[in-house]
Amino acid sequence: MTTSVSFPTGSIERLEGRALVMSGDDIDTDRIIPARFLKSISFEGLGEQVFADDRKELGGAHPFDRPEHRGAQILMANRNFGCGSSREHAPQALMRWGIRAIVAESYAEIFFGNCLALGIPCFTASHQVVLDLQQAASVDPMTEFLLEVATGQIQRTGPEPGPAWNLELPSGVRQMLLSGQWDATGQLVAHDDELRATAARLPYVNGFQVA
Repeated sequence: MTTSVSFPTGSIERLEGRALVMSGDDIDTDRIIPARFLKSISFEGLGEQVFADDRKELGGAHPFDRPEHRGAQILMANRNFGCGSSREHAPQALMRWGIRAIVAESYAEIFFGNCLALGIPCFTASHQVVLDLQQAASVDPMTEFLLEVATGQIQRTGPEPGPAWNLELPSGVRQMLLSGQWDATGQLVAHDDELRATAARLPYVNGFQVA
């Protein structure tokens, strides 16, 4: 099951959407996107293969297959999410399925960095807060959540929003998301004239044709 998605760009200040719960510790990147899909020459189509083996085993009962989760944008996981291989295909697959933010107890460091490079905020929270959020999302999968990057808070929206849960995000990462500095490609495009001017002044570049 895939959804029509647009990829993140620029400043990321908040996200509002439904949540999908992936319970269990130590969910590794080989489960997120099995190794055989790393042979692809591009990331196109990886969203369809996210958790491919787990989904096949569960025969349509996997969270990423359940119809009530179609369009969910916030993934709620547990401890050490994204461990194992450092493959960047794992966050690419999640993003191309439609995930735009993750809340978990902890992450593998390289997975965290790969997510940031795609504009996917990876918030952490205590064990109890994660369980509370997962419970809130599981009781009613249609519940909408508002996640604020600046304050690091998430709460249910609607007529009875309830209390906000406090999440954690390193200050440097927060600033990168709010300023758009996470988007390296976007920054290069925005400063194209300056980059070309600098390249023209460099003796070891001058003389090579810049496309």
